[in-house]
Amino acid sequence: MKARRNKKQIPSFRKLIKTSKVKLENKLKNKQFKQQSTLKKYRKEQRKLRQAVKDAVSKKPIPLENPKEKRPGKRIEREEEEEEEALPLDMMDEDDLQLMKDLGQRVSFLTRDLSSSEPVHAKKRKHERIIDKYEKIPRTLQTAPEKELIHLLPIKDKSGIIPQTREKPVTDSNKDEEDQEEERELEEEIIEDPIQELTIEEHLIERKKKLQEKKMHIAALASAILSDPENNIKKLKELRSMLMEQDPDVAVTVRKLVIVSLMELFKDITPSYKIRPLTEAEKSTKTRKETQKLREFEEGLVSQYKFYLENLEQMVKDWKQRKLKKSNVVSLKAYKGLAEVAVKSLCELLVALPHFNFHNNIIVLIVPLMNDMSKLISEMCCEAVKKLFKQDKLGQASLGVIKVISGFVKGRNYEVRPEMLKTFLCLRIKEVEVKKDTEDINKPKKFMTFKEKRKSLSRMQRKWKKAEEKLERELREAEASESTEKKLKLNIEEGPEVTSPASSSRRSCQVRAVFAHLINVEFFDDLLVVLHTLIESGDLSYQESLHCVQTAFHILSGQGDVLNIDPLKFYTHLYKTLFKLHAGATNEGVEIVLQCLDVMLTKRRKQVSQQRALAFIKRLCTLALHVLPNSSIGILATTRILMHTFPKTDLLLDSESQGSGVFLPELDEPEYCNAQNTALWELHALRRHYHPIVQRFAAHLIAGAPSEGSGALKPELSRRSATELFEAYSMAEMTFNPPVESSNPKIKGKFLQGDSFLNEDLNQLIKRYSSEVATESPLDFTKYLKTSLH
Repeated sequence: MKARRNKKQIPSFRKLIKTSKVKLENKLKNKQFKQQSTLKKYRKEQRKLRQAVKDAVSKKPIPLENPKEKRPGKRIEREEEEEEEALPLDMMDEDDLQLMKDLGQRVSFLTRDLSSSEPVHAKKRKHERIIDKYEKIPRTLQTAPEKELIHLLPIKDKSGIIPQTREKPVTDSNKDEEDQEEERELEEEIIEDPIQELTIEEHLIERKKKLQEKKMHIAALASAILSDPENNIKKLKELRSMLMEQDPDVAVTVRKLVIVSLMELFKDITPSYKIRPLTEAEKSTKTRKETQKLREFEEGLVSQYKFYLENLEQMVKDWKQRKLKKSNVVSLKAYKGLAEVAVKSLCELLVALPHFNFHNNIIVLIVPLMNDMSKLISEMCCEAVKKLFKQDKLGQASLGVIKVISGFVKGRNYEVRPEMLKTFLCLRIKEVEVKKDTEDINKPKKFMTFKEKRKSLSRMQRKWKKAEEKLERELREAEASESTEKKLKLNIEEGPEVTSPASSSRRSCQVRAVFAHLINVEFFDDLLVVLHTLIESGDLSYQESLHCVQTAFHILSGQGDVLNIDPLKFYTHLYKTLFKLHAGATNEGVEIVLQCLDVMLTKRRKQVSQQRALAFIKRLCTLALHVLPNSSIGILATTRILMHTFPKTDLLLDSESQGSGVFLPELDEPEYCNAQNTALWELHALRRHYHPIVQRFAAHLIAGAPSEGSGALKPELSRRSATELFEAYSMAEMTFNPPVESSNPKIKGKFLQGDSFLNEDLNQLIKRYSSEVATESPLDFTKYLKTSLH
């Protein structure tokens, strides 16, 4: 027989899985059983300990001389009686407590019946002596000093009363004495150096001294950063930390100075490109020391610039929320001043750094402040946006601002300040300016001449220089064509964004008037109908209706020339409402009227009839009598331009010329009021006006508005437009322009007295009647009545 091989068969994979699951379940069950058994043992031991302590407290030990005397019958009754009379631990004797402490160290001993001193194996060792058995009990040596215990009130549960103790903390008497001595020394020092109260003058001197020190520190840090930005970029953080100045005497002033200083520093040291974050591959590659130094500088600059903008934003939020900080260094009144300086700095950075990082974040902060309740902050932000629109030649920054304004206006349901929409008037999105902007961006570079190359360069250098210049010319040509395409593309994107925020607003007409050349011709008819409907609805104010008229004629003056549309109803509306202007609140609308007249009459001279021109000239001269001097000057300047544009209107200066019909000034139709049958008698009244410039214009128009000769105007008046003259002689500042000449002082000693004020004939009549003697005679009024009837 072949011997059996003692080799185990390799189990299959399924069997392995099955056995492994069984093993795991068994292990889990065993573990749970062990935990339960240990828990049971622990509970049993705790129960025995509590029972032993209860017995020790409630029972009196039997003397050792009578260990075998037991009374089992009375044991249960005695336990119940003594359990009720058990005292708390804080009322026990010290000997009993010490005994309990010694007995507690032996669990096997505590499980015994303490009523007997018999050992556990008493049955086996009956003949041992009692003293020997007592001596065999283990004793504990007190190696460490005994700790004092504080006995607390015991806890009573189902098992019985559980004593509670706590160790008394041991204090070092030496340390307590040292601490007391230190406290005494501090008190003595405080008593020796009391705080002296400063007077107001001393306090101001101290504040001035502190402020001067802070100014010197700020100046030192700023000059160090400007001298070497790359090596001293860490000082930028030190300077920024002064924004949290905690000295209440100089906190507000120092923070304002630091805000302005940091703003000027960032304007000077920021590069002319946007810094992008490094990729992981770029960080891992080894670079030269110079490149690494430049990267560290750029990273530090961007991080500090970001923190600076966050600080400015927080200042504005604190002012808006009117919340006082815990430090209480800056008062609520000072928040407004800090917020104004912060907004001013944000506006400066918006204009100065449109290419740098976080420019979009600044736009998001500035745009809501354009509609702020504070007039100062609103004007600052609007002026900054206007300045950005005017100087932005690339158009990218302008597009970002337009999108944010458009979203903000729509979010406010078009209820915003008109100044917010007026900023769109400064946009550079005319196609004519595209070529000019690209030329300004790509200015032609001056290359070296042949003589300069021959003097300063070698033959090989001249060869390299020639190739380099050729390459630069090609690159500039490519950039110029690319920038032109970009500019046109941005104009296309900006067009709908500009018109959409005010699409449902009454203030949209002025914006649409400026950018009418970008509107498709197919929409012109519908736009004119909508504008006329708005005017006739009566829901618009006078200025808003004027904007509608202006928009309609701007639309027709551009691409609308090809359309055969006669806007007679817009002429009639303007002619009818001219007398709504006066020297009061509506005087501001004169500027819009002057702009409308320029577009309606001067630029459309071929479509305007002579009757219409005569009617407008007559009404404008009448209106010049009712408005302020600057408005009168602007109206007379417009009349002068119309008389040059329509030469046959000089018949209004001839009082003897007659035509068919009678002039009807109350008629609202300029075509049928028969203005050719009247004269400009208003000019003679304006010739005696108190303003010298009005007098000159009136005399100039009476003379026929000549371009040369004695009746001609000076160049500073004739070369200016009507709107420029209106703004130049404005009385918004309540000053007279030109200033009134001072009168000559009266000569002392020569005063008019008595009869010198009266006429000679009047003096004689007074003397004659005063010399006559008064006689009483009856009064007869009938003779005077008869003479008056005759």
